[in-house]
Amino acid sequence: MRLVNEHHAIPLRTTPVHLGRGSTAKLVEGFAWDPEALQAYSSAVAEDGAEGRMVMIFDGDGPGDHWERHPAGDELVVCLSGSVTVSRDLDGVLDRVLLGPGEATVNPAGVWHAVDMTGPTSLLSITAGLGTDHRPRTDTLPTEHGALPGPEAS
Repeated sequence: MRLVNEHHAIPLRTTPVHLGRGSTAKLVEGFAWDPEALQAYSSAVAEDGAEGRMVMIFDGDGPGDHWERHPAGDELVVCLSGSVTVSRDLDGVLDRVLLGPGEATVNPAGVWHAVDMTGPTSLLSITAGLGTDHRPRTDTLPTEHGALPGPEAS
């Protein structure tokens, strides 16, 4: 994994772009969702601290399998196509936002959230990745506050 300055078409579904200090934008070449690549990315962008952002497109269909939170900053989630429900744990209260194409929401810094896609869906995220936490999705909110009904209960 390495950061590179390239000026060609970028496949954001497989190659994220890192937005860093000084208004820089660099491809994250060789990125993968595995511990080694994630550690290499974190090390490569460490000097950007909380100001760094990862930009990527995600495609999916169905419920998410994990909760996550980004303590370093807010995350912008944009629905490009399909439909998505973003669920957030706001101090033990479940908050859900339904997004259609062209709609967005902001997940506040440090707030646990999960994504459930209805049918084939594409999302664009701009994420403050420093210190991101993940937890498996279970029947409860990621905090100790209680039960989480599934998206079908809405």
